Amino acid sequence: MMTDTYKELTPLWDYVADDVMGGVSTGQARCMHVAGRRATRLTGVVSTDNNGGFIQIASDLRVDASGWTGIEIDVAGNGETYDLRVRTDQITRPWQSFRCSFIAAAGWHSVALPFAGFTAHKTDAQFDPAQLRRVGVLAIGRVFHADVAVGGLRLYC
Repeated sequence: MMTDTYKELTPLWDYVADDVMGGVSTGQARCMHVAGRRATRLTGVVSTDNNGGFIQIASDLRVDASGWTGIEIDVAGNGETYDLRVRTDQITRPWQSFRCSFIAAAGWHSVALPFAGFTAHKTDAQFDPAQLRRVGVLAIGRVFHADVAVGGLRLYC
């Protein structure tokens, strides 16, 4: 039985965009202070031209998240909807994931995303939190200006 309510995760974020597959979305990820808090901030313009449509920050995490309820993320943004996507060892293709959307409102706030709320995308695999290996925050799927800062990421029960 768990006695802790949270387990802090320390992602090392990398920037990835749709240009890896021919898209033309542009952006950047920078470590900076946002509203008084250290964060990784993803900004840019998502374009659906040339079969594109995303920018993201992603981090490899090898963690056994079994026994936890979900992922809580501290975010500040521009009021747009973003995706938190996770990959497990069962995922074999880059376009496969388990995903959950959230709104990054202005000002810092925490968003709790229960594992039960993640949906499989282009895979028949069942989500197994014991095999969590990658997490990403994505601006995706429509033309818009992305601006989302991530100041914390943790498992919660």
